[in-house]
Amino acid sequence: MQNSMVTTALTLPGYKVVSNLGVVRGITVRSRSIVGNFFGGLQSIFGGNITIYTNLCEQARSETYQLMCQHAQALGANAIIAMRYDATELMTGLTEVLCYGTAVVVEAEAGV
Repeated sequence: MQNSMVTTALTLPGYKVVSNLGVVRGITVRSRSIVGNFFGGLQSIFGGNITIYTNLCEQARSETYQLMCQHAQALGANAIIAMRYDATELMTGLTEVLCYGTAVVVEAEAGV
């Protein structure tokens, strides 16, 4: 699925929704490693962006996004609307990351 066919909006400009296939999601649960906590702690002493945690978060979001797109494709969707991310700390150092949206089939509008 092309990134241009995934949106946080309720519509895709130039397209009309012809079929709603339901909610699709990708989920992952991540933990910080002892090494990651150590280096993250060192970085936090100096302030600024804690890159080891930024990278961990980006990896988790990317993974859940890809899983959501795979779920949508398995249902026959060619687009996802109303896409969102959510994260919940399950316990100290253990976080669930969820990416979800509505799988749809869209067609180009006439004249576009």
